[in-house]
Amino acid sequence: MAEITAFLARHGWGTAERRPLAGDASARRYERIRHGGQSAVLMIAPPGAEFARFLSVDAWLLAQGFSAPQILAAAPETGLMLLEDFGDAVLARLLTLQPENQPAFYAAITDFLIALHACPVPDFLAPLDGPALAELVGLVPAWYPLADLAAGAELVPLIASLWAETEPFAPVMCLRDFHAENVIWLPGRAGSARLGLLDFQDAVVAAPAYDLVSALQDARRDVPAAIEARERARYVALRGFDPVQFEASYALLGAQRALRILAIFARLCLAGGKPQYLALIPRVWGYLRRNLGAPGLAPLRRVVDAALLPPTPDLLARMERECGQHLMR
Repeated sequence: MAEITAFLARHGWGTAERRPLAGDASARRYERIRHGGQSAVLMIAPPGAEFARFLSVDAWLLAQGFSAPQILAAAPETGLMLLEDFGDAVLARLLTLQPENQPAFYAAITDFLIALHACPVPDFLAPLDGPALAELVGLVPAWYPLADLAAGAELVPLIASLWAETEPFAPVMCLRDFHAENVIWLPGRAGSARLGLLDFQDAVVAAPAYDLVSALQDARRDVPAAIEARERARYVALRGFDPVQFEASYALLGAQRALRILAIFARLCLAGGKPQYLALIPRVWGYLRRNLGAPGLAPLRRVVDAALLPPTPDLLARMERECGQHLMR
């Protein structure tokens, strides 16, 4: 691509070696580039609002002392950006390679969220409030297989009403897509700066439990129940929250996230032609069922029971047969 070649040349990386890095479910691509003993990460993204928001959130995180990557160069008109290279110590991989260190890694995540949520809320982020959370659940009847269409239509207004009844906490800055795949471990740094942050362009102002649920109910890996319970309790104690109120918020946000993720994974398969996401659906379904066991979520549990088909092997096999055959909408 001529634009990439010109961009790299303009910023002194014209003769750099380029190697692709693992991507994600988005339209962004990444390459590691090396030149003269130095390395950087090239991000190739659609230009526009998301690109601009990445720049704004990155600058805000750096100003608070967190480890967002330094921006070495950016071309908003073409969606190209050169980023500081944090290396390959992705926390998700370390959790697999060093299971004995899982408690310490998840404690570091909680400590980071405590520090992040103590910061003044930035004024340039959109709120992820009850109506916005409910709107995101609208993906479910559009993509996830349903047993009852009428019951599926009840999900959106019900999420909004439950949030209005449940959420007593002041909103905080949330990275939103915060989980072990999007964190690089930087042991040479201190405190919260040990977490190198990635993929934060969708940051929002949201309820305090949101990022904690995202990290502890990880769609891509099992978090030991004891660690989830301990870190949830630590967060509540360190923030001085009422445990009963926080548990209600955590369960509702966990259920909302699980519903949305089920729909996203179904869409990635059915429209995106990516069957690998089907393997993650049973874990997310398990989170959904666990969260729906909260006392205040009985109305949502009844609607989910009526509306959604459980991800049985037969259903997943059917979705795999239809993989890539649906139009994106």
